[in-house]
Amino acid sequence: MRAFHALGSTLVSAELRFRFPGAYRMGMPARAGWTVDMLESLPDDGQRYEIVDGELFVTPAPARSHQLVLAALFSRLEAYLRASTVGRLLFAPVDVRRGPKRNVQPDLLAVRLDALRANEGPFDFSDVLLVVEALSPTTARADWHVKRPLYQSVGIPQYWLVDIDARSIHRWLPSDDRPQVLADRIEWQPVGMDVPLVIDIVAMFREALED
Repeated sequence: MRAFHALGSTLVSAELRFRFPGAYRMGMPARAGWTVDMLESLPDDGQRYEIVDGELFVTPAPARSHQLVLAALFSRLEAYLRASTVGRLLFAPVDVRRGPKRNVQPDLLAVRLDALRANEGPFDFSDVLLVVEALSPTTARADWHVKRPLYQSVGIPQYWLVDIDARSIHRWLPSDDRPQVLADRIEWQPVGMDVPLVIDIVAMFREALED
């Protein structure tokens, strides 16, 4: 996946510049530009549009390897939650929103079952049990330095950053200054589940990438 910082970038489409010219004034602080109302007016073109504190990020469709790894991880997490009353797992695009300038669409997220039954979304960050993002060189800034502190600051119980090249998962808890880097196995037990889910990371990558 590629994520582009849209403000001031030559990669922003002419259509967006025409529709929202004030957001692209040269020298304008990135945090001042984008709101949820503006986000909802963007085209449905297969790309993922997210804003964090007014900063717009545009992410095209993921690479095949990312899709395969996320699918393998999804199947394990979904099977674990399926029969529970705790939550359910969802794939992007699913909006998670708070206030007028924060709207993200994680690659995978576990949402509390009561919140899912109450509405179709957008969900609040308090509805989320787990966020998973797949890392690539061009999403590193957003995943590490923008989304990660956001997820921690709003109290997401766990944030997993999947490094497909290194075949590892970086796990962040809200109070962590640095992640746990896990390459063999990872455990997850949200409140309300009687037993933890144990994922064999080596086997998951081997299965997904067929090697």
